[in-house]
Amino acid sequence: MSGTDRAAVVAGLGGWVPRTVVTNDELAALLGTDDEWIRTRTGIRQRHVIAPGEATGDLAVEAGRRALESAGLVGVGALVLATSTPDRLSPATAPEVASRLGLGTVPAFDVAAVCAGFVYALAAGAGLIATGVAESVLVIGADTFSTILDPADRTTRAVFGDGAGAVVLRAGSLDQPGALLGLSLGSDGSRSDLVEIPAGGSRQRSTGLPVKPEDTFLTMRGRAVFAEAVHRMSASARETAARAGWPLEEIDRFVLHQANARIVTATAHRLALPAERFLSNIDRVGNTVAASIPLALSDGVLSGELRPGHRVVLAGFGGGLAWGSVALVWPHIVHPGIRILPAPSADQSGARK
Repeated sequence: MSGTDRAAVVAGLGGWVPRTVVTNDELAALLGTDDEWIRTRTGIRQRHVIAPGEATGDLAVEAGRRALESAGLVGVGALVLATSTPDRLSPATAPEVASRLGLGTVPAFDVAAVCAGFVYALAAGAGLIATGVAESVLVIGADTFSTILDPADRTTRAVFGDGAGAVVLRAGSLDQPGALLGLSLGSDGSRSDLVEIPAGGSRQRSTGLPVKPEDTFLTMRGRAVFAEAVHRMSASARETAARAGWPLEEIDRFVLHQANARIVTATAHRLALPAERFLSNIDRVGNTVAASIPLALSDGVLSGELRPGHRVVLAGFGGGLAWGSVALVWPHIVHPGIRILPAPSADQSGARK
């Protein structure tokens, strides 16, 4: 095919969440609140969190393995990992994930765009395919924000959960189901203080001053983030739909970053579209950051809400500020990975497979 026809096509999908489930009732007892307060403000009923000794790379390996199985592959030409909670500050987590998956010495790197990370990673993977660097790319979004939350801060601890989701991209053509269309990315660093961890980076370390304990945790200015998320995701979705040549009313499903149920609802209202077109699983997993979009895709396929032939727009927004969106006609996926179920009863255990 010619260079202009070459496109990145979604060919596999997988997801993974840790075994441990934390319900609102469990959190409420620790945070001095209740289930209703959490649900009405976030739409979340439970979230999954890693066990002691687990890390982002462990979740990424599990999700990546399932995506490769879904695509019927044992190897790919490159790996891109979207994460803002790497296993270590240095080196990047992606090369170790690639090694553990048996991918050999393929190019592998991290993308740090927080909750917009998965869309940014898709763009990076599509670029590797477009330039001929790789014929197939494993794109993973994985985060463990439970490790960077203030245990006493109910505004963040109630929101975030841990998880990983992945897709396999392969070289194909723009007219194929699954081809990535209308990619749109953006950022606004002048508002970087809306979502941040003040300590740990070179700016803080270079001062030589003692670190305040509270500066090692995630901080978030909720009201401003809410307004920016709705504005940026709705505008980006419009831009991507226009680039793909799709009227908004003809798009079957929107899969937004699962930040907060009210943000998803407000974005649907901003776009003047029915809420049922917007997939959501935030009630069962919380905000899983870079993993949220692929986990929602995985759950949507298994629930039947997302079907082959659907016109779909994915949109993410997060710290940076950074945002992005992409369109595709949903392809047939053979093995979509896990379905995220309600919290287990007291006599049940095990990961959601």
